[in-house]
Amino acid sequence: MASSAGSIDSTARNHQGVAPLRAGQGYSFVLRRLHSLSGIVPIGAFLVEHFISNSEATRSVQAYNEQVKFLTSLPFVHVLEWVFIFLPILYHGLYGLYIWYRGDSNVGEYPWSGNWLYTSQRWTGVIAFLYIAYHTYYMRFTGVHLMGGGWQNGFTKVWNEFQNPWAVAAYVIGIVAASWHFSYGLWLFAAKWGITVGEHARRKFGYLCAGLAVALVAIGLWTISAFLTTPADKVPSIQPAETYESTLLR
Repeated sequence: MASSAGSIDSTARNHQGVAPLRAGQGYSFVLRRLHSLSGIVPIGAFLVEHFISNSEATRSVQAYNEQVKFLTSLPFVHVLEWVFIFLPILYHGLYGLYIWYRGDSNVGEYPWSGNWLYTSQRWTGVIAFLYIAYHTYYMRFTGVHLMGGGWQNGFTKVWNEFQNPWAVAAYVIGIVAASWHFSYGLWLFAAKWGITVGEHARRKFGYLCAGLAVALVAIGLWTISAFLTTPADKVPSIQPAETYESTLLR
């Protein structure tokens, strides 16, 4: 009887395909809840906003710079970026690496496709985390300081970076990884939090999440192409502004 019960339980898990978040696991339960939630809000929301804001480059150089001006002029912008961007990304990324290091795996519990999806979620998470670190360092902490009144250099700074084909390749890989990681993470969030109940609901929502991933990648690549196809004579030269290094010397 014990063997039969175990077999039935294993079959049920395979059929469902997603292990729910369970209470009674001490701090681990709370940390996993926060990890799961932070991937959607605020990180996921910021990712979508970031893709939409950057797509202004497809309109014109001035449209992109005006969007940079708007974002860098928000009240308490430094507090906003640390509370809703930097700290959540650090927590989500580092705790995600910790989960992977602990060796939590769904091998033997989920079907074959689930194992591949699980693996892809981990690897795209690592790639996206490294890409975000590189992107943030270059745009936020090197060269002309966009936060210090240098918003008019926003398009030019990205355009100059894209003169390096390795940078373009890094952006393409990072955009694909971040888009997939968020979209599949959204599907996992809905399943683990009991929003999509049953295989039919999860399959239908999976199609929507797959469509979201494709849409985000398309927007990202479209935006990159806008920078790559802008001729040099249409790109303004860097205007005098503070560098990040100069702000540290105050």
